Amino acid sequence: MDFQQMQERARAIRAQYAEVEASTYGRSWTTEEIMLGFLGDVGDLAKLVQGKAGVRPREDLDEALAHELADCLWSVLTLADSYDVDLQGAFTSTMDELEGILSEDA
Repeated sequence: MDFQQMQERARAIRAQYAEVEASTYGRSWTTEEIMLGFLGDVGDLAKLVQGKAGVRPREDLDEALAHELADCLWSVLTLADSYDVDLQGAFTSTMDELEGILSEDA
């Protein structure tokens, strides 16, 4: 799956969530609420990273870590879409910038 396909899939899943939210809560989540959900996911990810360091062991650690990383990626893709950010372009230019900084330091 390429980046554009990932973005489209994230958008489709977000649309499905919006339908469930409207049915359950009478409205879909705001961008701010999506961001709060992302913060919760980042917290869950932090606990799993602790697990990889041996602090919070669990049986399904690798699967849970992969799942949480994917959840976080979905949130980033969804937030970028909400704010009309060309995430692929921003990623490329940011990596180019970082690479340039690191090359200067070498």
